[in-house]
Amino acid sequence: MRSAQRTDPAGSTETADDRALVRDSALVWLAGGIVGLSFGAVAVGGGLPLWVPVLMSVVVYAGAAQFSAVGVLFAGGGPAAAVAAGLLLNTRTAAFSLAVAEIIGSGRVSRFLGAHLVTDETVAFALAEPDPARRRRAFWIVGLGLYAVWNLGVLAGALAGGALGDTGRYGLDAAFPAVLAALVLPALRTDATVRRCALLGAGLALAVTPAVPAGVPVLLALAGLFAHRRRAVSGAAV
Repeated sequence: MRSAQRTDPAGSTETADDRALVRDSALVWLAGGIVGLSFGAVAVGGGLPLWVPVLMSVVVYAGAAQFSAVGVLFAGGGPAAAVAAGLLLNTRTAAFSLAVAEIIGSGRVSRFLGAHLVTDETVAFALAEPDPARRRRAFWIVGLGLYAVWNLGVLAGALAGGALGDTGRYGLDAAFPAVLAALVLPALRTDATVRRCALLGAGLALAVTPAVPAGVPVLLALAGLFAHRRRAVSGAAV
């Protein structure tokens, strides 16, 4: 007698959600891989040994910070200056980590690995999901995929040397901000308080951009959150 097959609607829904997430994040992965190609090519083409950009991408895993550190080295700066520049650009991930602390998980291994995968893209994709379980899956799927293609791209670029040149000419550097903007649009449409916070933060970032180092405007834009806090305090008082 043949046993009846059982279907799990919840499991099917999760699989469909994961497939949709992979599809939506594919452009980010593609852009990450190509920017990684550029980094590997620029680093080796500028005179660094092949293992340096490859190891940096595995251990540091911070695109803008890696470009900045290599740029400082090529400009004649020392290792300390290169590290300081990278740390300054990556300071914003401290705030991102607070936003996804509960999403990553409570185990030591998951927190260690999850902290390494915290980027603008993984946090944005995770926080765009409506419930904790889907946020956790989004974080890990997007984070692991982006980490893999970034490092493969850096390796391929390093092997190719300086032949690729600047990938900015292809326009793929615009993929990251475009995807992030698409992720936050629903919240901006439905919540007036979020809109006020975003406008305040964006205005402040634009105002200081000509006068401060790269990465600092993003940090200063977090001041827009004070508008949300004041709104929450006022609502509680009422």
